[in-house]
Amino acid sequence: MNVVGHVESLWRYPVKSMRGEKLQDAFIAFSGVYGDRLYAFHNSAARAGFPYLTGRELEEMLLYRPQFRDSEKALRPPNLAEAESLDPGITPLYPSPADLVVDVETPAGEVLAIDSPALHDRLRTASGAGQLTLLRSDRAMTDCRPVSLISTQTVGTLGQEIGMALDQRRFRANIYVDFGAASGFTEDRLLGCSLRIGSKVVISVLERDPRCKMITLDPDTAQASPEVLRTVARAHEGKAGVYGAVLVEGTIRPGDEITLLR
Repeated sequence: MNVVGHVESLWRYPVKSMRGEKLQDAFIAFSGVYGDRLYAFHNSAARAGFPYLTGRELEEMLLYRPQFRDSEKALRPPNLAEAESLDPGITPLYPSPADLVVDVETPAGEVLAIDSPALHDRLRTASGAGQLTLLRSDRAMTDCRPVSLISTQTVGTLGQEIGMALDQRRFRANIYVDFGAASGFTEDRLLGCSLRIGSKVVISVLERDPRCKMITLDPDTAQASPEVLRTVARAHEGKAGVYGAVLVEGTIRPGDEITLLR
């Protein structure tokens, strides 16, 4: 087995298209990172194939800060210790909706419950969207595969190509990887491979991550830099980072080794 890198940081996004939160450990389930993208706003005016309100329509959504009301219950399954003792895998339970309630801090500093009519009205008015309906799921409402990964080397390479320093949070990945001395876009060469992360989790790398307007938005200001997407489209077929499916569930942490299993 070959150690190819380490986990640089872990992130999840409790509300689709709102600001993410950095984690000190993450339970990676078959459905994705525990607590990731459990909430989204359905936009009646959006196209049927992608019915959500996102930063594509309302850039300032990135400035809204969601936070689970009970941070401990939102980190891992309540039966994790018992489940991890089962062979060969894990059978996690998911808590009740009451245990995964989210509050959202607006850009103005006001804290509103995720189901607050005031929050919905604010988003609808700012975006010009149609009717907004709050969606909640026990499983991550991701665009594609359950887990996304990008290397710090890829972010650095893109910054050099564009001629500006890029905050890696633009790419809204779950797992940021440090490949050490490897070049940018090393993760592309892992397509079709399986990676063990830490002592237990195994992810199959399935496809490159097609990018959209979201990567043009500064995570602290929501200001757009269209040259970011133009560079990815021109030089990298519109893709940066990779998507994966989870083969073995478990907990991972920053600093964990990433081992190539083939």
